[in-house]
Amino acid sequence: MTRSERMTLLASSDPADLERHWKSLDPYPAVNWTRRPQVGAVAVRARASRTGALFELGEMTVTRCSVEVDGAAGYAYVAGRNKRHAAIAAVFDALAESGGCHFPKIADILVDLRSTLECRRTAKMARARTSAVDFFMQLQEEK
Repeated sequence: MTRSERMTLLASSDPADLERHWKSLDPYPAVNWTRRPQVGAVAVRARASRTGALFELGEMTVTRCSVEVDGAAGYAYVAGRNKRHAAIAAVFDALAESGGCHFPKIADILVDLRSTLECRRTAKMARARTSAVDFFMQLQEEK
């Protein structure tokens, strides 16, 4: 898993799942805060179609955080105002980068988070499919 994929996974995961995995760490790593969780806004750009010009859609709230654990830096940017979510995501990112004693545990955590996220996405898509309308148009020949 690349770092970009890992950061996306941590940011997309349910904060309750991250909290559960955080509590399972033993011993807790020593965290040096580079930047404590901060709430801010980022500009969101969109495109009208695949080839359309970019335009400013608006702003969204994000929380960012950076830490250092075992000499490795960890970063997190999560949507919304959940500072705890950003902090745990940054620590997990740093632990995955450090390759220290927590690395095997972090690898298991990431696998679990990925499977949980995929199950939730699959269930969400299945619920959406139940309300889908299948439009069928029959063309008649003109005589």
